Amino acid sequence: MKRAGREIPLDQLRMADFVRRGDMVVWPQAGAEPLALTGILMRERAEIGGFRAGIGLSLSETPAPAHADFVEFVSYCGSGTNTTLARAGLLEILPVPYSRFAEALCPVDVLLLHIAPCDADGHYTLGLAEEYIAPLIASARTIIAQVNDRLPRMAGGQVLSREDIDILVTSSHAPLCLPPARAGTVETRIAGHVAALVEDRSVLQAGLGKLPETILAALADRRDLGVHSGALGDWLMTLTQAGALTNAAKVRDTGVSIGGLLMGGEALYRFAHENKAIRLAPTSYTHDPQILAAHDRFVAVNSALEVDLTGQINAETAGGVYVGAVGGASEFLSGAHRSRGGLPIVALPATVAKTGAPRIVGTLSGPVSTPRSEAGIIVTEHGVADLRGRSLKERRRLMLDIAAPEHRAALDRAA
Repeated sequence: MKRAGREIPLDQLRMADFVRRGDMVVWPQAGAEPLALTGILMRERAEIGGFRAGIGLSLSETPAPAHADFVEFVSYCGSGTNTTLARAGLLEILPVPYSRFAEALCPVDVLLLHIAPCDADGHYTLGLAEEYIAPLIASARTIIAQVNDRLPRMAGGQVLSREDIDILVTSSHAPLCLPPARAGTVETRIAGHVAALVEDRSVLQAGLGKLPETILAALADRRDLGVHSGALGDWLMTLTQAGALTNAAKVRDTGVSIGGLLMGGEALYRFAHENKAIRLAPTSYTHDPQILAAHDRFVAVNSALEVDLTGQINAETAGGVYVGAVGGASEFLSGAHRSRGGLPIVALPATVAKTGAPRIVGTLSGPVSTPRSEAGIIVTEHGVADLRGRSLKERRRLMLDIAAPEHRAALDRAA
């Protein structure tokens, strides 16, 4: 579809000229959010009238309860600043695997992009995220792009020309960043247990948060590691600079780290700028179990809110509030199960940090995000429970061994 590619000064842009009442408006998540555009959109929400906003994990104040007077926020997750909406009962959740999030948002009326300046050939890249955004470009009615000279220009992946965009505005501001992960004793002990399982030449996937970041940072002494992940955090830079990450042993995308989203600090974004060893891709590629399974020693490292004694995993709700997601864990765990030498790992602390409540439980308090048929290796600070090929009775014993000692007797009686 050929589009106008018209430039408008940012201070003259009116979102109400392009967004209609009842529209679905979508933008990329985390640091890839085009803050200049979403800021105008929220300010003009009453003038536009009611519309829907398809959002990912948010780091900004865009999904504020005050904005829900005219905006229905729809997401796959309750993470980041989405939690405020979730606690207020103002977040609509799509409980789908992450690879189907783009499909679940359709039809998309207005797509807001956050892109790096064009190169010498007039090509733009999608900045920090392709994942669920790239598949929506062809079908969106209207595409408005914020061009930001503070975004990295990515090598490879999706490229756009002016004819792919309806409206362009220019800006210059630092994208939102995640604060650096500061590991505590529990995270460090869990990371040690996981690291002991990971061999040289493994291909890594990691979820988001302090724990996965700590686990992957503990692999700095490995060699010829590779990456095929949804999110790429600061660990990508740490492992590369340590000489641990080369992607040399990957059977696909040899020499290149694959991800859907850059989510870290400014140093990571600088590191990624025009770096040919990093490529972003849509979820149809990053989350495809067949592609994941084709890698030998594919290691999937994901977290959970709680796991029961049979291996059922709740990654969605805590205390009755939707704070997590179905996410991509099911696809990554499936790929690791099928990979030769793969490790399907779910890591979590044995207790809730603030309350001491158990996270290894007899009965889940929320939905089954991953069934016990897909359970693999569960890791807490107290050890490793490899549930693969184990009976229910064996699983119960293994899970009790990695539960918090102070809760084991009660768990044993209740289960």
